[in-house]
Amino acid sequence: MKRIVVCITGATGVIYGIRLLEKLTALNIETHLVMSKWAKVTVQQETDYSLKDLEKIATYIYSDADQSAPIASGSFRYDGVVIAPCSMKTLAGIRMGYAENLIMRTADVALKERRRLVLMVRETPLSVIHLENMLGVAKAGAIIFPAMPAFYHQPYTLDDVINQGVGRILDMFDIDDPSLKRWEGLAKQKTRQNRESKS
Repeated sequence: MKRIVVCITGATGVIYGIRLLEKLTALNIETHLVMSKWAKVTVQQETDYSLKDLEKIATYIYSDADQSAPIASGSFRYDGVVIAPCSMKTLAGIRMGYAENLIMRTADVALKERRRLVLMVRETPLSVIHLENMLGVAKAGAIIFPAMPAFYHQPYTLDDVINQGVGRILDMFDIDDPSLKRWEGLAKQKTRQNRESKS
């Protein structure tokens, strides 16, 4: 069974981390959830989910202050870490190896153990500092995965956009989301669109 660590920071776009948890749970994948203090505030501000709802979705949940959690150790085996969304503060901490909380420590462990680390960075516009931090962690082995929507699948709702982004994150771990709409080339794309317009 795969194990994925999902971290949610206080940046806008917490629904990405929540939807990722939901998808992983639906696919029977073990999840380990860490939320920052400000993530909990943003969840209440941006969504209709309660913190208890998230505790029910995740397999395991830890306090961001708990440096004794299993995921803080390289000896605890898991397939990778997703930070969605990833604030610029968290990105900076990861780049400098400043593991002051469990989210940054878990990212640090993923890098040193050569495990997959996906950072869904959230900020716009980006300063030179942000860009240099992204380049630094990418050189260290992380995958920078900005929350940039695709439109080739012709999304009709915000959920369509979110689900497509989460499906692509799952691809980073070789986890197949059957509902993900993939690019099939122009000819097949037009054929599918014609079929859908007739039905």
